[in-house]
Amino acid sequence: MNENNKTYKTIGDVAKILNLVDKKTGKLSTHTIRFWEKEFKQVKPNIFSGRRRYYDIKTIEILKKIHYLLKSKGMTINGVKKLLNQGDSELDENFNKTINKKIIKTKIKKISNILKKLQNNG
Repeated sequence: MNENNKTYKTIGDVAKILNLVDKKTGKLSTHTIRFWEKEFKQVKPNIFSGRRRYYDIKTIEILKKIHYLLKSKGMTINGVKKLLNQGDSELDENFNKTINKKIIKTKIKKISNILKKLQNNG
């Protein structure tokens, strides 16, 4: 089975997805996710045997929104709580637009680099 198609992700997997890295040590910052679990009632990991946290796709999407609002938009935790409690569809729309812009910018950069290489070789 493909790793990306797993129904549940571990806290380490989610930290990688969110690119939560401790700037000092360079290690994954899973404590941030555990903190968000306490702050946001929408974040509910499944805890199976061994007391390990597992996150489903829905919870990961909520964590992505929290990360985006806190880190990219500079909102406060209370501000994000209010938005999440409202179930704001505008939030979903803005979040998706921003993610799509990032994907498009990355693809344009890759294409640009390929074109430069082709021009240098030709």
